[in-house]
Amino acid sequence: MRHALANKVEAAESVREYLAGQEQKSLLRFLTCGSVDDGKSTLIGRLLSDTKQIFEDQLAALERDSRKHGTTGEDVDFALLVDGLEAEREQGITIDVAYRFFATPKRKFIVADTPGHEQYTRNMATGASTADLAIVLVDARQGVLRQTRRHSIIASLLGIRNIVVAVNKIDLVGFDQKVFDRITAEYAAFAESLGFKSVVPIPMSARFGDNVTRRSDKMGWYSGPTLIEHLESVVVEEEAAERPFRFPVQYVNRPNLDFRGFAGTIASGSVSQGDEIVVAKSGKPSTVKRIVAQGGDLRTAVAGQAVTIVLEDEVEVSRGNLLVAPAARPHVADQFAANVVWFDEQALLPGRSYILRTETDQASATVTDLKYRINVNDFAHEAAKSLEMNEVGVCNISAQSPVAFDSFADNRTTGAFILIDRISNATVGAGMILHPLRRSENIHWQSLDVTSKARADLKNQRPAVLWFTGLSGSGKSTVANLLEKKLHATGRHTYVLDGDNVRHGLNRDLGFTDEDRVENIRRVAEVAKLMADAGLIVIVSFISPFRAERRMARELMGQGEFVEVFVDTPFEECAKRDPKGLYARALAGAIKNFTGVDSPYETPKNPEIHLQTLGKTPEEMVEAVEAWLNERDIAEHQYDDGGGI
Repeated sequence: MRHALANKVEAAESVREYLAGQEQKSLLRFLTCGSVDDGKSTLIGRLLSDTKQIFEDQLAALERDSRKHGTTGEDVDFALLVDGLEAEREQGITIDVAYRFFATPKRKFIVADTPGHEQYTRNMATGASTADLAIVLVDARQGVLRQTRRHSIIASLLGIRNIVVAVNKIDLVGFDQKVFDRITAEYAAFAESLGFKSVVPIPMSARFGDNVTRRSDKMGWYSGPTLIEHLESVVVEEEAAERPFRFPVQYVNRPNLDFRGFAGTIASGSVSQGDEIVVAKSGKPSTVKRIVAQGGDLRTAVAGQAVTIVLEDEVEVSRGNLLVAPAARPHVADQFAANVVWFDEQALLPGRSYILRTETDQASATVTDLKYRINVNDFAHEAAKSLEMNEVGVCNISAQSPVAFDSFADNRTTGAFILIDRISNATVGAGMILHPLRRSENIHWQSLDVTSKARADLKNQRPAVLWFTGLSGSGKSTVANLLEKKLHATGRHTYVLDGDNVRHGLNRDLGFTDEDRVENIRRVAEVAKLMADAGLIVIVSFISPFRAERRMARELMGQGEFVEVFVDTPFEECAKRDPKGLYARALAGAIKNFTGVDSPYETPKNPEIHLQTLGKTPEEMVEAVEAWLNERDIAEHQYDDGGGI
């Protein structure tokens, strides 16, 4: 019995020693990327197998699955270890990011297997966002492909500085050194301007294990490291703990009156009790009083630890702000330049409003300028007015409120953001901040003593923006003109912004592409906002075909000021009326990008006023609008106690 007990104690001690040894090992995060069917999943499966990370029952299951789903004949298909989704097995491609952990005596690894298919570029960007190294696989038979280049550019933009060019399936070209040399030379020429710290080419066969974990005896001409040797020895960038202190506040923890702490995960650097810190957005200083963790208070916390920080002073800090080192503060600005990778089928359009989300902050934002698109074949900078799905570009971005950030090159956590579509709530792009724009640091909002309410009170009315939208020929301008005449006759202070009239002056430089339509509405919405601030009732008559821009206009205005009026006339009726002869020309192909013909009109879903025009006169529709406004005291006179206006 004593002997059995001693064995248990010895086994427990061995486990503790093993775990302690694992904790001392460095961790390398890397991803595999490249084009479809270059062998990424097979390579990871081979790594897991050769490093003894597969249990016997898993191996047996893999052999069964290989017979059912495999693509390697009688051999074990190691790709099935990673391609866990049934859809992937049936299609033979990876469509999600699969993470796997393995270890060798020298290092621990987390590997992300990312999709090669072009439509899943967003998944590749997800895997690259936390990686220290990228293995770019190239099929020896295919060479460097477009997707190889795209993934390499994204890896560069996402801060990866160490690359392995894995020339896979070298067995299928007879282990030919000339093929290997040609591919590595082509890749080196392409990647020269991408800023990689190291590019290590390795010829290999992931299927048979050549140069993966063991040196191949079929390539005597190759004297470099095996893949695992390089992964075990590569030196990555400085650890996050060595960078300046950054603590994104995720939650203000106040369970009672005696405790107020700021919860989050340290993005970089370290912090100790007694350290001086600064609130990034306000610049208010304080001192760290406590660092609260799950097991109790800590003296010091480092990057990656989730803690609650208690400060000595009652400074204002909310979610989205940063606690930072006083001597190394981040930028705080509402305008900055960034690399953007676009994910959505609908193109990125400058002027359109999106939701910008950082690690913990969120703000409405607009791409004010697309500086250029990056050609994924040669890294050339090309002029562009939009970014299509999977394209990469450099943009200027304007946020509605200041954001605290670092450049992505300095901090991959506080320098990254995503863009979210305001209508669908889908993630449509990922961004890496380059630098703040100096004009945002020089321009400040000027406080005025005369308020919007004071201006409106002087006019004895409530300001409003009546936004008439509908197809060309629907009757928008007719109804808007009649409405202004009636309001003016009753002493209301009004102004009509008409689509055609504005294009003669303010927007004369804009055409009718989707990009120009977005900018057209952005400018008009800003003018309407200023007019409403002046206390006017503003009547806007624009086709404004896209919901996103109408929503942007609504969100610019004060609470209750925006009234969407849908002038609903069927396309056939508008084409029949054709007051300006535009439909006939558009249907004949003489006019391009004409709304309702070859450019879409997105009908309002919940307009405040819905005018169905068939069978009604313009006067009847004006009466309907007036009645709606009067019910809400927008267009009525407001009398004082003495009965005067």
